[in-house]
Amino acid sequence: MVLASPKELPMIAEPTCPSNPARQQPGRRVGVLLLHGLCGTPTEMRYVARGLEAAGYAVHCPILAGHCSTAAALSETRWEDWYQSAEAGLLQLAGRCDRIVVGGLSTGAVLALRLALKHPELVAGLALYSPTLWLNGGGVPWYAPLFRLVRSRWLARFFSFPAPLHFGIKDERLRSFIAGALAAPGADHLKPATPGVAALERQRLVEDVCKNVERITTPALVMHPREDAYAGLSNVTRLQEWLGGPVELVILEDSFHLITVDRQRRVVLERTLEFLARVASEDRSSRATA
Repeated sequence: MVLASPKELPMIAEPTCPSNPARQQPGRRVGVLLLHGLCGTPTEMRYVARGLEAAGYAVHCPILAGHCSTAAALSETRWEDWYQSAEAGLLQLAGRCDRIVVGGLSTGAVLALRLALKHPELVAGLALYSPTLWLNGGGVPWYAPLFRLVRSRWLARFFSFPAPLHFGIKDERLRSFIAGALAAPGADHLKPATPGVAALERQRLVEDVCKNVERITTPALVMHPREDAYAGLSNVTRLQEWLGGPVELVILEDSFHLITVDRQRRVVLERTLEFLARVASEDRSSRATA
């Protein structure tokens, strides 16, 4: 659960990519699908996306249905609509890449899991950033546990989940920029909150994925901040237990929820590049064996 504002974050220094042993070879391209979070925008993935592109990977960051618009427009969508946006992005990459790694932030990570579940033949790896199965961090409203009892969209519209004062970002410069954008004239409609209907649909998405999560055997890189006001560490420890494939878990000590833009964004990029190199290496090994 992230910012509802479609405003872009300030320009972050572009990444200088470490050397990449799996730099793309003609005819053997690895693609990366990056999925933003609930109420977020592809801007959340910009630093990682540009770093991966600089290393030679094909990167696609689709806008999920109902996002980059108003809270009312988002509330008209269902989780199936978000998934269809993600699936369309996957199929688009599949038309020009040999192997695809799907990365996602928060709710985007849950959508990535569902893509791996439904398309195991296409998804060669998962990069899960701050995956959010439950809202159990210290910054969620007191009524968040009770919201699990809400089952109808009609009732859910009476709820709202405001972002904490730090917006899920530990970097003070970025927080100041966001606070200034929200305080600017004409920005009254940019509310950093998640509508209850969207939160309900996120809950339904998680329930759908968790029914068969153990069937996902795709290798996964899971990165999560220790200090997450939205999703506590139990989200990733439980996920590590449930997934049926190899899981590499990285706990970040100097970031909040939005790890792809926060203080340790370079660490996120570097570990993602290392993971992609292994995925590409496995691809070459399997081809040689065949």
